[in-house]
Amino acid sequence: MKLSVVIVNYNVEHFLEQCLLSVRKAMQAVSGEVFVVDNNSIDGSVKMVKDKFPEVKLIVNRENLGFSKANNQAMKMAFGEYLLLLNPDTVVEDDTFSKVVAFMDSHPDAGGLGVKMVDGSGNFLPESKRGLPTPEAAFYKMFGISKIFPKSKRFSKYHLGYLDEDQIHEVEILAGAFMLMRKSVLDKIGLLDESFFMYGEDIDLSYRIIKAGYKNYYFPETRIIHYKGESTKKSSVNYVLVFYKAMVIFARKHFTQKNVRLLTNLINIAIYFRAFIAILSRFFNQLIMPVADGLLMFGGMMLIKEFWGRQLIYPEGGDYPQEYIHFVIPSYIVIWLAAIFFNGGYDKPLKIRKVIQGILVGTITILVFYALLPEQMRFSRAMILLGTLWGVLALPVLRLVLHWMGVDWIQLGEKKRKRFLIIGDDDETGRVSSILNESYIKPEFVGLANPLEDGEVKGNFIGNLTQVKDIIAIYKIDEVIFCSKNINHQQIIDKMADWQETRVDYKIAPEDSLSIIGSNSINTRGDLYTVDINTIDKPANRRNKRLIDMLVSIFVLGLAPLLIFFEKKPARFVVNIFKVMAGRLSWVGYHAGQNQSIHLPKLKPGILSPLSALEGKNLTPEMIDKANMLYARDYSAVKDLNIIIRSFNKLGS
Repeated sequence: MKLSVVIVNYNVEHFLEQCLLSVRKAMQAVSGEVFVVDNNSIDGSVKMVKDKFPEVKLIVNRENLGFSKANNQAMKMAFGEYLLLLNPDTVVEDDTFSKVVAFMDSHPDAGGLGVKMVDGSGNFLPESKRGLPTPEAAFYKMFGISKIFPKSKRFSKYHLGYLDEDQIHEVEILAGAFMLMRKSVLDKIGLLDESFFMYGEDIDLSYRIIKAGYKNYYFPETRIIHYKGESTKKSSVNYVLVFYKAMVIFARKHFTQKNVRLLTNLINIAIYFRAFIAILSRFFNQLIMPVADGLLMFGGMMLIKEFWGRQLIYPEGGDYPQEYIHFVIPSYIVIWLAAIFFNGGYDKPLKIRKVIQGILVGTITILVFYALLPEQMRFSRAMILLGTLWGVLALPVLRLVLHWMGVDWIQLGEKKRKRFLIIGDDDETGRVSSILNESYIKPEFVGLANPLEDGEVKGNFIGNLTQVKDIIAIYKIDEVIFCSKNINHQQIIDKMADWQETRVDYKIAPEDSLSIIGSNSINTRGDLYTVDINTIDKPANRRNKRLIDMLVSIFVLGLAPLLIFFEKKPARFVVNIFKVMAGRLSWVGYHAGQNQSIHLPKLKPGILSPLSALEGKNLTPEMIDKANMLYARDYSAVKDLNIIIRSFNKLGS
């Protein structure tokens, strides 16, 4: 047996499915076996592998053992002459395995091999070839100097930027996303070091291969797509901590004491520096607009106070009380900002319409509270109305200025619906069109192209593969979707590279799958289009659901002395109120007993469900699945309120 492929999976079912489909095609050219080690996923990955890939040797762990232990589990059982560690968020070309095996056969000095990797848009990933993370190389990488001089022999040692990405080279470090190794070498040097939970283990094993007298090669004559960033969020503080701690383990294991101290100090500095940057970035992204709006509103209210107070209210001298300035005006601003938030005014891309709606809702809220206050605490109603006018004018102007400055998360008008081009035969393009039309995308236009270079343009097709560039320009296409059943992965990667100047996004539709997969950025999870329309997963709906939970909790808490006489379980009812307020439960969630293969957005456990009113009746699994699906797909706050009202005496369930 030539090749054993090992894939460790953790909650990336759709990417794993696409990966395994590409692996199945590539394995036709070599003798081998495929292992999937699942690290206690809860997204249906295990069932998908069992149902669709019976040839795969599946290892199911009951806990997340980490990357090293999970890979070692399979490698100990493998019989291949070569072992390949492959990430689940990758796609290999149809001839990838035959090419890399042939190269290793002809280079007996090769202990390991990595290939050319591109992201979901066809861009070269620099980590395809890496050097040893010495203190010097690590310093240039950690503090961004290597990005400034990407081709420098001195400054780009970490990613070997000075080496031609299209030529075969000896390298020091292989990327764990695609790491091919000779089994006889691993028998000598050992498997992955299990003291690394995640990250760093590929560096350690690559270095041990070199220390044993073998060579590692970068082999660009085949490519893989790597949706880097799919399984982990690499911009998070947690990633920074885990990654750099792995570097410390590596340094202590392989470097001199002097270099260990130097690298450890550098890494500690880098951890705090990168963590600070990550926190600052998160603060900037999430709070910059509310802070800017708050300052703008406060400044405007102060100007209005000066004009209105001095000219009309206190023309003979005097001013508003200090408590009005220090407490009342800030309270107004907080209510306005909260109303903008709950109206979706801070959801990106920012929409001016929602900001104006939020200001108006906030004003109504302020006036309601104003009417309930004692006479001596009612300050100028005119200030509220003038503040509203200021907000309606000033906040949109701020967004218009940012839009004029080129800030891409400011949106004027409604979001443009996307225009798609699907490349495949009649059957596949029809199937993929259905997925698009049943998803939350609601495309503006869907064009179809024949997957053959000289394919006939007839029926529903508007062109063939050679005409795609013109189709993109004429039909103003936003995304191209490849049907992998009709066009092989080598062609897909070729075309992604050829069409880069068109600046469209790319997706791949695996055969016999209900998902369309792609990634527009190496730092984001990317877009995943599925038939299941997860509208409840939208930020605005998540926020509204939490708001309903809190408002209902406050309402029933105030009436609890009366309501406990109507509840079947009064003590449990009171406990539930506080659990909902603490965020541990929701008043409404999915009905228990749903089919685990149906992928719904995660929700907090619900006290009630869409079927609570039918409790006690004979509910079939199909009824439960359909009710949960409809709840997730067509969520609204009104739906939650209706369920709560209909099942009011079951709030103690």
